[in-house]
Amino acid sequence: MAGINRRARAASSALASALLVTLAAGCSHDGPATTDLDRHSHGTAAAPPVGVSGSAHVQAEGVDLTVTHAVAHLDPAGDGTLTMSVRDDDGVPDHLGMVATPDGGRGTLRGGKSDEGAGSMDTAGILLTSGTTVTFGGDGPRVLLRQVRGVTARHTLPVQLQFGVAGLVRLQARVTAR
Repeated sequence: MAGINRRARAASSALASALLVTLAAGCSHDGPATTDLDRHSHGTAAAPPVGVSGSAHVQAEGVDLTVTHAVAHLDPAGDGTLTMSVRDDDGVPDHLGMVATPDGGRGTLRGGKSDEGAGSMDTAGILLTSGTTVTFGGDGPRVLLRQVRGVTARHTLPVQLQFGVAGLVRLQARVTAR
């Protein structure tokens, strides 16, 4: 019986190692590094013009995603919301699964009023259907921020958005008082 448990643990450990190697290889990226995004596929990224914050465009094979008007509305304690518009034009649906801020901060995702379609929340995150623009804030889906740190002297907040297809997108959200 002890031999079976050791073999099962060894097989499980080998499987976990193989998955880790596969994930690391799948997340690799050939080409120049950018400050605006990391991609899980090869292609080009269009960075926003110098001096323009709150936007990013990811274009690669199978990916065409544009984030615009990203604004963090924060009170003095760092609590508030992140508003933005996300356009998916790649032909397949995507999901916003995670929002990260400096010092390990995480945004809380809330779906829009609809239980189905663009802007709705499911197990993968906020649904972004192809050919649509989802506006975060107001009646749409929301990103709630709590005790955010890391606002720059230029009144921007470094934000990382994790999408299921487009991968990790980094941008500088403008910061306004809530």
